[in-house]
Amino acid sequence: MARSPIDDMQAFLAVARERSFTRAAAQLGVTPSALSHSMKGLEERLGLRLLSRTTRSVSPTEAGERLLRSIGPHFEHIEAEIAALSDFRDRPAGTIRVSCGDSVVEAVFRPVLKSFLAQYPDITVELAIDNGFVDIVEQRLDAGVRLGEALSKDMIAVRIGPDWRFTVVGTPEYFGRRSPPETPQDLTNHKCINLRLTTAGGLYAWELRKDGRELNVRVEGQLIFNSILPALSAALDGHGLANVPEYMSRPYIERGELVEVLADWSPTWQGFHLYYPNRRQPSPAFTAFVEALRYRV
Repeated sequence: MARSPIDDMQAFLAVARERSFTRAAAQLGVTPSALSHSMKGLEERLGLRLLSRTTRSVSPTEAGERLLRSIGPHFEHIEAEIAALSDFRDRPAGTIRVSCGDSVVEAVFRPVLKSFLAQYPDITVELAIDNGFVDIVEQRLDAGVRLGEALSKDMIAVRIGPDWRFTVVGTPEYFGRRSPPETPQDLTNHKCINLRLTTAGGLYAWELRKDGRELNVRVEGQLIFNSILPALSAALDGHGLANVPEYMSRPYIERGELVEVLADWSPTWQGFHLYYPNRRQPSPAFTAFVEALRYRV
């Protein structure tokens, strides 16, 4: 059966956005070789090269970038209008894709998902775990989760959690071998578990604050992670001190498995917000999802 121009354009958009035949093929449900063949056929019919290919990557040419910018918004509008047809259904339906960090899944989404998915059996929620900043528009995600301080002005933001603070913690056994730090400077005498920032690539400097005084402390230790959850686990295993959100450490502190130090230096952060583009018309499924997550004091 002959492919339609619409099929070819959708295939091109998938490759241009994903920068990968493999990922685009998985998205479209075809093989990479079939997709590559389709793109070659499209380029031959147009008499233009739309994609630059190497052994490692694929990217749009100048003509391909122009085509991506010109037709991409039209297809997004069509998809949004089709999704809006669910208004005529008895209950909301569709897939909601959200970018968030691993700790957010436990702190925010897990308590809500059980009742939400039971109430809306036709809605699918996909949580894309990423601890760095993600361009949700480029990645074609419905929303993302960030702290209130990190939100862009061209996004709609909905608070989904309370303010919280970081805690510096270690096990009682660890402090049996070393005196607890009383000042940020004392951290130089301790093994600390570092966190590598996914987006910037550098190590996170512990942000400490007291009485208007702010310090960014570079710590050292034998372990580095790019995610908070394993850093907490490493602290529980006695490898050193970790600087983790209180909503993660509190249960262990209350059970006596962890001890908090430098509490008077731990700053409070604005709570998590769900953010999404202000130009996008939300579907009934997405609206229901936002309302289920909305933080109410």
